[in-house]
Formats: sequence, C-alpha cells, structure tokens
Amino acid sequence: MQLIGSYCSFYDAALNNAKSLPSKKIIHDGNITLTNSELLDHIDSIASFLKDKGVRKGDKIAIVMGNSWQYIANIFAISKVGAVAVLINNFLKEDEIAYILNDSQSSMLFASGKFEKEVCNQPMKTDVKSIIWVDGVNRENYQNIDHNKILEAKAKTAEYIERTADELAVIIYTSGTTGKPKGAMLSFNNILSNVMSCVKHLDVKYGKIPMICYLPMFHAFTFTVSINLPIFYGSDLTIIRSIATKGDFANLLKQVLLKRIPYFVGVPDVYSAMAKASLPWYFHWFHNVKGFISGAAPLAEETMKNFKKSFKRGALLQGYGISECSPVVSVNLPKKNKIGSVGVPLPSYQVECFDEDMKQLPRGEVGEICVKGGNVMMGYYNRPKDTEEALVNGWFRTGDIGKVDEEDFIFILDRKKDLIISKGMNIYPREIEEVIYVNEKVNACAVVGLKDIEANETPIAYIELKEGETATDAEFKAFVKGHLAPFKQPRKFIFMDKLPRNATGKILKRELRDLLNNPA
Repeated sequence: MQLIGSYCSFYDAALNNAKSLPSKKIIHDGNITLTNSELLDHIDSIASFLKDKGVRKGDKIAIVMGNSWQYIANIFAISKVGAVAVLINNFLKEDEIAYILNDSQSSMLFASGKFEKEVCNQPMKTDVKSIIWVDGVNRENYQNIDHNKILEAKAKTAEYIERTADELAVIIYTSGTTGKPKGAMLSFNNILSNVMSCVKHLDVKYGKIPMICYLPMFHAFTFTVSINLPIFYGSDLTIIRSIATKGDFANLLKQVLLKRIPYFVGVPDVYSAMAKASLPWYFHWFHNVKGFISGAAPLAEETMKNFKKSFKRGALLQGYGISECSPVVSVNLPKKNKIGSVGVPLPSYQVECFDEDMKQLPRGEVGEICVKGGNVMMGYYNRPKDTEEALVNGWFRTGDIGKVDEEDFIFILDRKKDLIISKGMNIYPREIEEVIYVNEKVNACAVVGLKDIEANETPIAYIELKEGETATDAEFKAFVKGHLAPFKQPRKFIFMDKLPRNATGKILKRELRDLLNNPA
C-alpha cells in the first residue's frame, strides 16, 4: 500500500490512495467531505479540461486562490498533465501578481472570486489566456471559465503524462532583499524528500498523521506540511478557510479536538493568541497534540514562556524553513527541545555554517547557515546568476547568520540581509523603496523592520525629502496604498534631514534599525 518513495508526481499520490482506500474520507472542507475516489474524479475532470485547452508538459499554470479543496485538486490535475503549478500569494496587488505571471511565463490562471479585482485584468497585462474562476464570479466567455462546469462535465480525456520525479513541479516566489521576487523551482522529489523526512523526524505511522490546514495554501510551509504530508501518508486533511473571527478560531480548536491532531502547525502569531486566550478546560485536558510546531518566522521567547504556562500538555516546538528548501530544514522534538534553537536538521539533511569564502566553520562558530540535501531547490526560474550565487557545491546559502552546536542544534542569530518578516510573510524592503522613490518629493529612502514583543516586524520607512519639500505621514500612506499589498505598507513614515550614509554614500540601515528598535 505504501508506495510513497516511488511517486513521481502529486497525481501519483491521489491515484494510489484511490486504488488502495477508495472510500476513505481524505478531505473535510466545511460541509464538504471527499473520499479518495471522489477527489480523484475531480482531479481527472480538471486535468481533462487542461488537456482539451492545449496545456502541454512544462506549461506554467498559476493559482491565486483562498484555501479550499479545489486548490488541492487543481494542483494535482496540473501535475497529471505534466504542467507546472505557480503558487501566488493572494495578498498581492494587481501589478505584483502581473509581475509574477509574466516572470513565470504562466499561460493560465485558477482564481477565487474574492480576488476578482486583482485578477480580472491579468489577460491584458500578461500572457494568461484563460482564467478559471472557482467561485463567486458572474462572468463567462472564452477568457473566463466557470470551474463548477468543468467538474460537472466529468470529462475523462486526459492521459497521464509520464515524468521523472526530478523534473520541475512547482514554482514558489520568494522575497529577497533587492529587486523583484524570485521563483524557487522545486521538483517533485524536493517536496517528496521534505515530506518523507518530516514523517521520519516526527516518527509517525502511515494513516496516523491527520492535519488541519488553516494557514494560506500558497505558503511553502503549508503546501508541504499541511497538504502533501497527510495526503501522501493516507491521512485526513481538514481545511479551515479562515481564522479571521473568534468563531473561526473556536472552530479551529474544535477540529483539533475532533480530529485528534498529533502535530499542530502554526506561526508565532497563532501561538501568541492561543497563549493569551481563555480556552475551555476540556481543550487542555483532551487534546491529542504532542507538539505545536512553529515556523515561518522567529518565535519570541515571551511567547514560549506564556504558552508553556497555559499549555501543560504538548510542547511548543520551534522549527526553521525556507522556500528554497521545500521548505522545512529543522525542527525541535517533544523529547529533544532546546529553547532558543530551531531544532536539529531533518533526517538526511546537512546544516553547517560557512564564512564569506564558503569555508566550513567549526561547530559553535557564527557564520552563514547553509543547507544540503534532497529538499534543496533546483534553482531560481530564469535566473542563472542568482542560482549560481545561492547554490555552491550543493549547498544552499540561506542568507541567515547563526551557529550549529555540537549536538546539531541550529541557532538563528540574525539575517545577513535586510529581509523583514511580518506574521510569517516575507517582505523585501527594496520593493517598497522603489514605490516610494516614484514620489517626486523623495531624495532618498530606506525601509527597515520594527520589532514587537512577539518578534514580528513591521516595515517603517525613513525618508529624506528633496530640498524645499514638505510631506506628512498620512500623505505617503495614501501614496503607497494602491501599489503595495497591505502587509507591505509601512506603518509609519519618518522624515529626516539626512539619512545616515557611509563614505561611499550607501545608506546605513543598521543605524536606522538601531535607532528604531533601541530608542534613547
């Protein structure tokens, strides 16, 4: 039954599940429950549509959707016809989405109706020929197609396109610190390696690792751990479409109890809220969670202390991942949890620190954290120079500064570059700065992150105006609003006569960060 190691595509997993356990309920999405057989039927219908529309092996098909069973079915159907899924952050604005569609050379787009405003004009800005609307859009023509009608057609014309597991399967765009986002190319083997290593590390058995998916599905962490891991290993997947309200949050905790979840995955904000919430006594007594795994952003020590006070059962375990590594690199374990570290590497992965010349450093010495293993990406899409800089002799240079101790525990000390992480979302300052520089009043600007007690960061913009110009915080907030996703918009604009610079004129962001995070 367990043919996991021989899978060559996402479709293989769904096909094997449907053959082995056709009646097993695999996905729960609100009032909708799908068996393995029903999920495969939907995947086959979508794949047949793609084939009939002329999609060929290697074509790029993008997704801008909210969490849903359709998101999963679409990806698995894309896999069946040999195409490549491009997962796009649904928080992005129209121009930001257009950039990724153009950069990835996507020819088709699956979209949720709630993102109509940001998506509907993409065929005029990109090479996207068709948009398949999953819900909520009352438009239908040769460019706009109703997803429900594809499912109702129940077509079965698509043959399975053979591919090797080392071929490109997914592109996930990751934020850097300069320029535009880069597309991390992940093979199916990259994802499979990460799933199998997670299972081995957590020591769970086939069919015994149900998951709750409530974090955004476009996120690499969610895609691998909350979606593929349970499906590959024959376990239930419960989808929570939102936790925006108290009712949503209560439903999330209810599902943790009902589904007997052994490992709960989240981001620091969720654990901070859980530590502060007055949860019912029976949740603490009857939950089955061995480990609450935190990823996507640093976990504040304050959060860990508060969580431990509130939760007597189930350890809060900090992990580490990066999109280019599919993404999980390391995680603590309930019986091997070193506070302050992000755990030990998953089985078969190597993590070491190197100096600027890529010379490996002795254990305990501080350097750039580098990763080697089956999870490391193929490279950046259409960016050979960036790929050459990031991948050196099989090692991926993470850009994070840290150390590895004698027991293999990894400690992240700082970021080599200027990346800002807000609630698990990566923000690269240069993109924000480029928007600000469009304003004719600006002579120079720099964006840095303001840390809060939960270890989240919020972008703050420092601006040096041209001589004779005046401006206000409110004016610049209005200026950037239409150009940047809400999570990228600076909370505050601070005006200075002169920004600090070095001898060559480079703005000293470290000084600005120190000024911001350590006010006198």
